[in-house]
Amino acid sequence: MKLQLKRPIVFFDLETTGTDVAKDRIVEISILKLHPDGKKEVKTRRVNPEMPIPVGSSEIHGIYDEDVKDEPTFAALAKSLAQFIGNSDLAGYNSNKFDVPLLMEEFLRVDVDFDLESRKLVDVQNIFHKMEQRTLVAAYKFYCGKDLVDAHSAEADIKATYEVLESQIERYEELENDVDFLADFSKRNDTADLMGRIVFNEEGVEVFNFGKHKGKPVKEVLEKEPSYYDWMMKGDFPLYTKKILTGIKLRGAFNR
Repeated sequence: MKLQLKRPIVFFDLETTGTDVAKDRIVEISILKLHPDGKKEVKTRRVNPEMPIPVGSSEIHGIYDEDVKDEPTFAALAKSLAQFIGNSDLAGYNSNKFDVPLLMEEFLRVDVDFDLESRKLVDVQNIFHKMEQRTLVAAYKFYCGKDLVDAHSAEADIKATYEVLESQIERYEELENDVDFLADFSKRNDTADLMGRIVFNEEGVEVFNFGKHKGKPVKEVLEKEPSYYDWMMKGDFPLYTKKILTGIKLRGAFNR
């Protein structure tokens, strides 16, 4: 069953130096862009992360320092990547928890504006886990009846993820062939900052989801304890979390 689209959607996968969204960097990005008319575009680029790739990470994805030393940095690629993605919705495997937050960090580091608020985010892993509880390799075997060759190759992973999503839509009657529905269905938590440090409560208000102020509205905490904002801005939090925090702080100041 073909995915029904109102606008383009980008399936993407990152290979990285590690799993710390705030500190690690992209070493390879692969993008599969689907258009409503059925056109497909695939782009894969290796990236010089400007830091050593830990051996443990290289052993997983097969990319070593020597392989990327002459590749462009993310700063050199960022504008063209943002332009290629355009206004597309975003999809991937474990993408809401890792790939989207890390990609946002990279864009923010080089001051390239990449708006998330207008996009739908479809996480195929979340759909799979709600339905079957497996890994991508097992998902590909279960839904598509094929073995995933070159697992942890970014391009192989995104193509497999796209095929798995199409098979999921065909298999489960409760899944609507609609990106808006799939984005809502694959969302685990209603997070404001991607990483779940700030979430929306039942009233749609941003609240802290960690620490001594867990469950308290961010706006109220910042008004009563301004130093908490400074502590977070100086702390080891992702740039996107800091961006959302600053937006709430400024919004509160303007509404006084």
